[in-house]
Parts: sequence; structure tokens; C-alpha cells
Amino acid sequence: MSDFYAPERVLVIVAHADDIEFGAGGTVARWTECGTQVTYCIVTDNAAGSNDPATDLVQLAKTRQHEQLEAATKLGVNDVRFLGYADGTLEPTMELRRNLTRLIREIKPQIVVTIDFTTVITMDNSYINHPDHRAVGEATTYAVFPSAGTRPIFPELLAEGFEPHEVYKLYYQLSDKPNLFVDITSVHERKLDALRSHASQLNEDVVNMVRQWDTEIGKEQGMEFAEMFRVITVKQDALPVDPV
Repeated sequence: MSDFYAPERVLVIVAHADDIEFGAGGTVARWTECGTQVTYCIVTDNAAGSNDPATDLVQLAKTRQHEQLEAATKLGVNDVRFLGYADGTLEPTMELRRNLTRLIREIKPQIVVTIDFTTVITMDNSYINHPDHRAVGEATTYAVFPSAGTRPIFPELLAEGFEPHEVYKLYYQLSDKPNLFVDITSVHERKLDALRSHASQLNEDVVNMVRQWDTEIGKEQGMEFAEMFRVITVKQDALPVDPV
């Protein structure tokens, strides 16, 4: 499937600064070009991003937050939330699910994007999915359903003024079961430029690796560059707008 949907609002929930730019930066750029309001939620504090014993981890967290804000701006995103959970030891707790449910009810997105928590090792045996990724993916999935749309779950959110909201579709990055391929050819250089914002974590070799990934995904679909997602339709009777 290659239909591209541009809803009114999208919420992207990931573990770390740079997760979005690796797997969904091109799709985000296309959404914002269409007028979609995109919100980012970065769950961890990003302080585990260096093995250098001399690194000031407090400063690293600030640096990575700045890098994420810069990358978001390059893709047309001006709403970025940082939850500040400890990087590297995240678990899909009820507290995390509640906080994500609150955010979903606040933003009221038609689409939520996260990382596929069912992926442990990629199909080519080249990558072990980071446990923070899986924790965020699991907590987000259950925040989308059933928590965000079910009134009796987290009644304290009702007391805070957050009424239930039903998400239409859930998009998973880093999935070995993709069913949606998005043509990002027209925005690919913007994606790579946003990726370069994460200078504390990567160099041009990594950028070239991502370029090659997107080339390989696109080639299989007859596109120059593409991103892929596993899409779950959560709310069957209220689908997004027609593809553009």
C-alpha cells in the first residue's frame, strides 16, 4: 500500500532524540507540507548517548534536546514535548501509559506514530531493537487502545479535564511487517538535513547509511526514496481524509 494520508493532527511518540528522523522524518515533512499539525513526544532524557567517561551527562541531555528542537524545526514541527524519563532503563509502566494517554487526549491526533514493540531483532539480523524503543512502543500502543478512548480508564484524567479521544490509525516505525510505503523523494534532502542536526550522535557515514536504507525501501516500491510503516486501523468507522 502506498496511499499517503494527511490528517489534521499527528502525534509521534518515540524514546530518543533522533528516533523520528531515522525512520519517519520524510513522512513528517510531507505531513507538515500538507498542513498537518505534528507534535513530537520524546520520552527519555537522552542522557545515555555517550560512553566517554568524561562526558557531562546533564549537559549531554541539554545538547540532545537542543538538537531535537533544531531537527523538528527543519521538518516543520514546532511542538516538541520531552517527558524526561531515564534513558536506557525505560519500562512500559502504568505511569508512562497514563502520561501518554493524557497527551493523546490533549492533542487529539487522528494518527499516532511510534516504534513497533514486537520487533526484537530485525529480519536481516543486523539490529537488536533498543529496549527503550520497545517500552515506548508498548506503552503507546496501550495508551492508544484502550486507554485514550475509554472513559473508566484513568478517571483522574477526567478530573484534569481530559476527555476520551479515539485515534484512527497507529503507525509503527522499525517494523518487519510493513504494509504502508510512503514516497519521500521530494523531501528526502530535508529529512537528511534534519538527521544531521543530531551531531552529538552521528556523522555523515550514518547519514549515508540512512540514504541507502531509504533507497532500498523505495526501489522495491518503484520510488526513489521511501519510508515504511506497519499501520493498524484502530477506529474502523472514522478513517482519515482521502489520500493525497
